[in-house]
Amino acid sequence: MTSLKIWPCAALADADLASRTTIQVGGKAEWLLEPATPEELRQAIVAVREQGLELRVLGGGANLIVGDGRIPGAVLATDRMQRVFRPEPGVTSEESLRAPEMDERMAPAARDSDARLVAWAGISMPRLVSMTQKFGWTGMEGLVGVPGNLGGGIAMNAGGRWGEMWDVVERVLLVDERGEFVEKAREDCKPAYRNGNLGRAIAVSAVLRFRPDTVPAVVARCRDYLSQKKRAQPVTEKSAGCIWKNPDPETSGGRSAGKLVEECGGKGRARGDAIVSPLHGNFVVNKGSATAADVLGLIEEVQDLVAQRTGIELQREVKVWGG
Repeated sequence: MTSLKIWPCAALADADLASRTTIQVGGKAEWLLEPATPEELRQAIVAVREQGLELRVLGGGANLIVGDGRIPGAVLATDRMQRVFRPEPGVTSEESLRAPEMDERMAPAARDSDARLVAWAGISMPRLVSMTQKFGWTGMEGLVGVPGNLGGGIAMNAGGRWGEMWDVVERVLLVDERGEFVEKAREDCKPAYRNGNLGRAIAVSAVLRFRPDTVPAVVARCRDYLSQKKRAQPVTEKSAGCIWKNPDPETSGGRSAGKLVEECGGKGRARGDAIVSPLHGNFVVNKGSATAADVLGLIEEVQDLVAQRTGIELQREVKVWGG
């Protein structure tokens, strides 16, 4: 019988996961672990591996569909790791990436002297965008309206046509397969489209570098990009974000995944309360009480539709646990 005493951080057994995802479907986790610091996160990872349990990492719950039923193993949630601060002079990079006592040391008067933030994995993407607006720092405007947390954004290189997460990542602190901290620069990771290229390592925190601009200019771009997204995407509805990766333009004739779904008649298709968004063919929306089975069944149906009519096999971008 597994005991709560084995865990080095807050832990819950049989914890609901649906409410922790942006599409709000799915079952329960055998164990949900909630570390509050980088060291607790590292210790939790080591403890899970020592127990021989499967480890999954949950950030803001975007880009994820949790299957119905019980998810075995341990889910490590980063929600409590929300510290963000500015690096201090004379502090080494690894110290700045970890140090909790430096939280919230924001010095507006010196905002142009070092346009960087240090953020832990649990900080939300909307909060980071809001902070860069406050300082008049450019680089994250393209991520306005993107849900989820920093750790997941780094792992999958979240973003779109206006920019990607790794555009502003200078360095990242990881827990590697040995359960040890390792720091890597952007050039060491070689991030690619929808892939931070972290392998099995888990992002703990990052140094983010921006470019000084003016507050009105940054705010204006955020408003413009968000307005465009709202006209074309179900930004305010319950979804997991984009379902499929955009295929190779040479294979698809330059058509995106959403365009292919639209051309094949996939928009508006539904299964239970799951529906392919009428706004954008690359989003599946939970209209109320959809189950994971509804969502996954609809995804498979649309993939088959596109394959039959175009010969193109869409590849999922969204992660699936169980199901």
